Amino acid sequence: MRILGIDPGLQTTGFGIIDTEGPKLYYVASGTIKTKEAAQGDLPTRLKLIYEGVREVVARYEPQEASVEIVFVNVNPQSTLLLGQARGAAIAGLLSNAQSPKVAEYTALQMKKAVVGHGHAAKAQIRHMVMRLLELPREPHNDAADALGLAICHAHAGHAMAQMARATDLNRRTHAQIKGGRVY
Repeated sequence: MRILGIDPGLQTTGFGIIDTEGPKLYYVASGTIKTKEAAQGDLPTRLKLIYEGVREVVARYEPQEASVEIVFVNVNPQSTLLLGQARGAAIAGLLSNAQSPKVAEYTALQMKKAVVGHGHAAKAQIRHMVMRLLELPREPHNDAADALGLAICHAHAGHAMAQMARATDLNRRTHAQIKGGRVY
């Protein structure tokens, strides 16, 4: 299975693609979508660049599943709103192709636990563990490492959730629903 991880950001959106074969993970590609060519206050152009960049990645690598980081409210509500819009543009780009991947969502805490083993890992720890898990020759940059971490998180968590779903009869409850790593 091919999994695409997306770490949304208004200036830099990271992406990472891995293939899974059972428990084995294989690196395919990673990189960033930069919006710095757009003027600082030109939000629509930045969102368009994110949308088009994610569409291009999906068209080129054809992932079956994708994972996107969930945005939390920060100290600055304006920053949170802008990051949420970048995330929305990335998700729209994922779902706009003819062969849209299934999209799961994970928090930064969930990704860090899956990759490093604890939820308060530093960026350097994430980069190093991604390099080790995917047997890369060097550490990826922060945004690409986070995106690869999200793909790794989904490879582990998505597989475990699928096994749980097959093993038990999951009934929808009115107060909570588990969907792709996120509780609704």
